[in-house]
Amino acid sequence: MCRDCLDKLVGYKGSPLVWALNNGAKSVGRVQSATLHLICQREREIQTFVPQDYWNVFVDYAEGFRAFYNGTTDSSQQAQQQEAETNDDASVNKEQVTESKRVLEEALAIRLVQQARQYPHHVVQVEGKTVYRQPPPPFTTSTLQQAAGSKLRFSPDKTMLLAQKLYEAGLITYMRTDSVILSPEFCESARRWLEQNDPANVPQQVAKHRSSKTAQEAHEAIRPTDVFRPSAQLRQEIPDDEFNLYVMIWKRALASQCKSAQLRKTQVITCSGNLLWLAKGQVIEFYGYARYWNNLSKDSILLSVQQGQALTLENAAHEKKKTQPPPRYSEPKLVQLMERKGIGRPSTYAPTVATLKKRDYVQLVKDSLQPTALGLEVDMFLQKALPDLLEAEFTGKMEDALDAIALGKHSWQQYLTAWNQDYFVPALSKAKTLVIPSSGSKAAVERKFETSRTKCPTCNNLMSKIPSSKLKKKYFLKCTSGCENVVLFWSDRTKSWSAPVSKEAEVKQKPPAQVTSYPCPVCKQPLEEYSYTKDGQKKTMLRCSNPQSRQDKKHQDVAYLHTAKGWWNPKFGDLAH
Repeated sequence: MCRDCLDKLVGYKGSPLVWALNNGAKSVGRVQSATLHLICQREREIQTFVPQDYWNVFVDYAEGFRAFYNGTTDSSQQAQQQEAETNDDASVNKEQVTESKRVLEEALAIRLVQQARQYPHHVVQVEGKTVYRQPPPPFTTSTLQQAAGSKLRFSPDKTMLLAQKLYEAGLITYMRTDSVILSPEFCESARRWLEQNDPANVPQQVAKHRSSKTAQEAHEAIRPTDVFRPSAQLRQEIPDDEFNLYVMIWKRALASQCKSAQLRKTQVITCSGNLLWLAKGQVIEFYGYARYWNNLSKDSILLSVQQGQALTLENAAHEKKKTQPPPRYSEPKLVQLMERKGIGRPSTYAPTVATLKKRDYVQLVKDSLQPTALGLEVDMFLQKALPDLLEAEFTGKMEDALDAIALGKHSWQQYLTAWNQDYFVPALSKAKTLVIPSSGSKAAVERKFETSRTKCPTCNNLMSKIPSSKLKKKYFLKCTSGCENVVLFWSDRTKSWSAPVSKEAEVKQKPPAQVTSYPCPVCKQPLEEYSYTKDGQKKTMLRCSNPQSRQDKKHQDVAYLHTAKGWWNPKFGDLAH
């Protein structure tokens, strides 16, 4: 109740601040605005990112492997790369690209290649070890949304809608949970399934999974209600999306009850002169839980060399690369970040992301969340008006306090009253001074728009991006340096910014069509020569000269293109001279 009251208080009292911006902004929210801030922060990091050139230096050996530059014996600096955790539900495991220690100057990269060719190579260190990867825990609400987003391309709200249907059909347990604990009955049932179908995967002792410190554990983890239910029959009974989500839940729950995966890893360090080179290999010796939930990197060659062994150099080379900006958050990654920073709770992740999209504060571009011009403007304003409300640490502490109230440790009335009087009322009063001048005149906000790279055709200053939800590009360009009524709109046809043209002017700009002596193959009216622009190039074609006839479906194919042999149409062929 306290969380609900607090959210309504922030929404009802805070939203009028952004209404006064008169830019289409609709709402402020305790969780919503903090989440928007994360997305906008990342976007600004991308915008200010300056790429840097670097060079990747490597050698290829006739013994069948590639090694990468790893420093010098003088510095004794060997790259000890940590084993990455692969139980990441917000990303599909991709094969990691191995690179050398970064070389920031091309001259140095060339010199390293020359040295590699100049001196003989030999093995100075071989390290082999067996690594055990623990099975992942069963799904919570958050990890289900993350995995469904990365593996099935489902949005958080779609995932929860499908999970609700599976729950109502009695196929899975309750889908709003922060616990990774499974009932003893299910654990026993899963063990029996493995004994019957995969006895080599039955562990002596099942891995113990710990819930997060803030988990309330009112429900067990998300799991199938019957691990023995035949999937072939179920596929016929429910829609594909529901079935795919169910199978994912089934596999994850079963995987949590399996043996660990076993990997054999090798690391070889070679030397040429005073240069060190690093090679790595991996083979999966026992898949274990990964038979059902595969989050392991693919096998790479298992290096078979001895310490002190001489090596035959086949090639030494370098390749130029550029540092990449930090990526935008996908929906699964955003949910993972919200959970890690304590923004919101499992039940609020999906609605929050859905609200940001609905409010036109963010949009999904190539599976990544990108703030719109409106979202960036709202976030910029709130950084001045209610800065504390955007900080993850501030929001996280509020969530902790609300969790304590839910456990009965504090009085919710006392907390809500104190929070409102001590923080929110003074913060709102200060924020209103940014919107309403002390003179009591109409609301006036100094509008600061994002600057584009396009220059004004009149004054040559950079133009501003003006948000507009009605446009496909979500903004148009306007000169805010003093030029009146200088605006540009994006044209998909010419792939450029151009001033708006009235229909009358557009007609005047077009040269009059020239009527030919060729008859239309459909209505026998004369064909006319029509000029148009496509992809920035002027083109000409023949079409029926009767405007009314051109609206007829029979005339849709009447378009003759100019070729080296004359006018030609794919349906009617060449025009007879």
